Amino acid sequence: MALLRVCGSSIFAFIIWSLIKRLCAPKSPLAHIRGPQKEHWLKGNYHRIFQDGLRYNLDLVQQYGGALTVYALLGQKQLYISDPLALHHIIVKEQHVYEETDMFIMGNRLIFGEGLIATLGEQHRKQRKMLNPVFSLANMRDLLPVIQPIADQLRTILNAKIPADGSVVEVNLLPWLSRGALEYICQAALGHSFDTLDPTKENEYIEAIRTLAPTTLRLIFLRPFIPMIVRRFSLYWRNKMMDWMPSDALKNLRHVVNVMDTASKKIFAEKRAALENEGFIGIAGNRMQGKDIMSIMLRANASSSNDDRLTDSELLGQMNTIIFAGFETTTSAICRILWILAERQDVQARLRSAIRKAKQDYADAQGLSSPWEDVELPYDTLMGLPYLDAIVRETLRVYPPTSLLSRTARQASVLPLHQPIRSASGEMISSVHVPENTTLIISILASNHNKEIWGEDASKWRPERWLSPSGERLHLGDVESNSTTSASLGVKNGIKYPGVYGLMMTFLGGGRACIGFKFAEMEIKQVLTTLLPRIHFALPASTDRNGHVKEIYWKMNGLQVPVVRPPAGDNVTAQVPLDLRKVCEHDFVAN
Repeated sequence: MALLRVCGSSIFAFIIWSLIKRLCAPKSPLAHIRGPQKEHWLKGNYHRIFQDGLRYNLDLVQQYGGALTVYALLGQKQLYISDPLALHHIIVKEQHVYEETDMFIMGNRLIFGEGLIATLGEQHRKQRKMLNPVFSLANMRDLLPVIQPIADQLRTILNAKIPADGSVVEVNLLPWLSRGALEYICQAALGHSFDTLDPTKENEYIEAIRTLAPTTLRLIFLRPFIPMIVRRFSLYWRNKMMDWMPSDALKNLRHVVNVMDTASKKIFAEKRAALENEGFIGIAGNRMQGKDIMSIMLRANASSSNDDRLTDSELLGQMNTIIFAGFETTTSAICRILWILAERQDVQARLRSAIRKAKQDYADAQGLSSPWEDVELPYDTLMGLPYLDAIVRETLRVYPPTSLLSRTARQASVLPLHQPIRSASGEMISSVHVPENTTLIISILASNHNKEIWGEDASKWRPERWLSPSGERLHLGDVESNSTTSASLGVKNGIKYPGVYGLMMTFLGGGRACIGFKFAEMEIKQVLTTLLPRIHFALPASTDRNGHVKEIYWKMNGLQVPVVRPPAGDNVTAQVPLDLRKVCEHDFVAN
């Protein structure tokens, strides 16, 4: 108990010291940048930004423009940025100045080890150089057919729940899509199956991965203290603190990290043994045949020069990083698309018809006799389906799974703005002086909803913005040479967002862009083209005993969280209940 009192006193003293420091500090150099008033002495505006904050975030930019200030924890002023020119400087031109925050790097290192999201500078660049070829188009083409059985298994499970007589059944899709996404990333990244789609085969590793995000979100207001604790206390004393702190979330987080570390070391040892034996047969069986990301990375690392080679701890760090990064966000994206299709029956029918035509055309070209619903599309055909591509892109633009990221200015700098903002004194300014150690919030959400760049209907979900009038895909070259399409596709007067995916910021850009976005896109499209031919989706229609119908609502809590609103739901439990039935002919677009 004495140690607990010391820890509590230390944290309390740090809070008081920080508040005194803020009160005694000279006027903030960001004082001339407008922003909302502080709403809470401790949380500032953070609780409004990160807890069900979609409308609040968009309203901030509408009122103050692409650069504003918000109050973070303990009254610290931070810059909130969505201006495209400023973001180009932050994530591309001056990315060496605007690095990940200490809180982000140290927190991720404690959880995942020395992976991509826990390293900076030269170490990060070396890791990126090693991993970039692993996610190449050639590897994605090889990987697609070997992970198709996962989508097939998911379809079989959902089909088994649907009555054969054509009637409707309500199914909560979230746990099944979550299990499917985990199986996808585990097999693709590790060549290892945890049988996640079999609910009778639970294991600690899967449960740990599943509970990691909710657990860390419960501790979001403790994250700013991580750098102080790591710098001032040894691992021994940090563990002692965890033992004595009265927080179930902290204790659960330590358990989750230990489980992930133990499992990843075991799989890594098996992969290393396979390499030494030159077998490279995936742990899940012969089907993978060393095509998984970890096997490819180990081979590449073994053949690299000593200067480029990653250490075992760095390789281990990539495993849990890739799995976690490719699990929650992809689950959220697929759930969101199916929810939209359930709401927009016309879109669902059009997409299903496009999938049928693509599969029938491919079957005819290859001389296949199997039912069109079971035809597996090759990578280039799958990724090139115009309407499917438009739906996926528009969903990821309007509803990015991750809405906000942070950076720290390691030195003083000046951010130019594409769109001038009004200062606190009323003058229009075209740049912002950023003092050293300033924290900046990158608003992916506001960037993707920027009306000045995307058009007046920026917040409207309209997949046709990605298509030509004839229904073909629009490409960057089309956008830059055509003023009509540029207005709807995020390019205006030569200004565009520096994102790696369709000019949007969903997967970020520059040297810290999401390295696995091609895999995520491939998985989403494969799941949709597998489920839609045989399953029809609709919003819940049945009522409970009080006559209430379930209304699904998406909270923006850092990650997008779907819940059911009261009175039919508790507004807390993550779920996506939809009505499912077998597909019939009128579920297609009439010829």
